[in-house]
Amino acid sequence: MTLTTDPAGPPAPTVAGTGQPATLAEALPRIRAVLAELAVGAADRDVHHEHPDALVQELADAGFGRLRVPVEHGGFDVDLPTLFGLLAEAGAADSNVPQIWRGHFTTTEILRLEIDPTVRATWFDRIRRGAVFGNAQSEPSAQGTQAQSTLTTRVRVADDGTRLVTGTKFYSTGARFADHIRAAVTDDDGHRGFVVLPARHPGVTHVDDWDGLGQRQTGSGTTLFEDVPVQEHGDIGRFKESLRGLDSFVQVVHLANLVGIARNLVDETVDQVRARTRTSLHAQSDEARRDPDVLAVVGRIEARRLSAETLLRAAAEALEAAHASGVEADYERAYVVTSTAQVAVIEAVLDAASSAYDALGSSAVRTAAHLDRHWRNARTLASHNPVVYKPRVVGDFLVNDVAPVSGYYRDRPSFRSEASR
Repeated sequence: MTLTTDPAGPPAPTVAGTGQPATLAEALPRIRAVLAELAVGAADRDVHHEHPDALVQELADAGFGRLRVPVEHGGFDVDLPTLFGLLAEAGAADSNVPQIWRGHFTTTEILRLEIDPTVRATWFDRIRRGAVFGNAQSEPSAQGTQAQSTLTTRVRVADDGTRLVTGTKFYSTGARFADHIRAAVTDDDGHRGFVVLPARHPGVTHVDDWDGLGQRQTGSGTTLFEDVPVQEHGDIGRFKESLRGLDSFVQVVHLANLVGIARNLVDETVDQVRARTRTSLHAQSDEARRDPDVLAVVGRIEARRLSAETLLRAAAEALEAAHASGVEADYERAYVVTSTAQVAVIEAVLDAASSAYDALGSSAVRTAAHLDRHWRNARTLASHNPVVYKPRVVGDFLVNDVAPVSGYYRDRPSFRSEASR
């Protein structure tokens, strides 16, 4: 499937023109109303592979994308615990939603620390007017024999001075829903960076080929660029200072989503237990809701949910504290806390998603019950930023004082060192 529009697109509307709420107090009821609508159709969309295009746009119109935009740029400037709490609410409604918006909120985080005030103001103004960002960072080469860090997507300068991007991306989550795409590129001199591209330019092709076992409606497939122009003021996150804490941030988005899955799993399990008549030979009651063994399963699932919620809060607060202090050691600590939480949250939610079947019996494995999507979605999210490496990272920090190094710092200069040249 290809989605294209005029490269320039229509003029960006004013906030008043889009009917966007002016305050967070006005925005939250509208955001939660859209989330409630998303929840109603989430299971059916999973079965029929239907993307929530219209509802993603409704979230944008409700001000969802402005949550972390500073007040002086027309946003709500919520702190990180609040943002991740709302992303957990979104994950409980439909776990595709936080992942669709992950690229947008990652871009917002970069812009909050952006060195260039013109770049910062330009894109915050677009977001204030309702623009949504997608992601195009990873490439198909990362799945094969080439190094994970290899970038084949190139930016070149045309004869008229226009900078044009050509290349292929995969895991381009959210790009098909977006107005702008933050793409990782390299130039002919081997310099890497992020540039902003128009998502609906004729040279952009969105291919609906994500074939993962979960998170099926995130648009995480292939995006093709053919001579797509870099937008004005489109170089963002050029310096390390703009990327501080980003490794932690992108992982905590997934933790919030996993917490949302756990919440939904508890609610759906409770509803099905209340409605179920159990007929097992060894059951202690004809009603599942009166059976102590079934109730114990529900209790354990709730314990997993509470554990995940608590760890999400700890990770969010650690990253918020790092931003407040601006001290690199605090960013390192936030990454260690986030990595520790990642290990435990994944274990808790996957265990809960599997244990739910013990409370419900064989009828729960039927497609109509839709319970399998919780494990599939959680397992898919758990495969990002591979958790297999995180216990060693945490242990090396605790035992040997070896601080984790941000992957986003690779090939990025320091603003201070460049400014002193």
